[in-house]
Amino acid sequence: MSDVTVIHLGMTALVLAAKLSAPLLLTALAVGFGISLFQSVTQLQEQTIAFVPKALAVGIAIVVCGKWMLHELTAFTTSLYGQIPDLVSGG
Repeated sequence: MSDVTVIHLGMTALVLAAKLSAPLLLTALAVGFGISLFQSVTQLQEQTIAFVPKALAVGIAIVVCGKWMLHELTAFTTSLYGQIPDLVSGG
């Protein structure tokens, strides 16, 4: 297995990790921004207020995007298992 193949596999795995984490991170970012804006307007500066809405929003994002995330991960794994003979033989 050449170094180009290893770099390609690593890059593909990192891109997949970014794709899978993006819905959850963007949801947490949007909810956090909304709560921060609400706290700024109301001058209510309590740190624990943001935790429960973020946790609920990320849970909802997992329910909504979970099927897609699982499909992407299994497709990548199946593709990787299919490439094993070529990777081992060096072709």
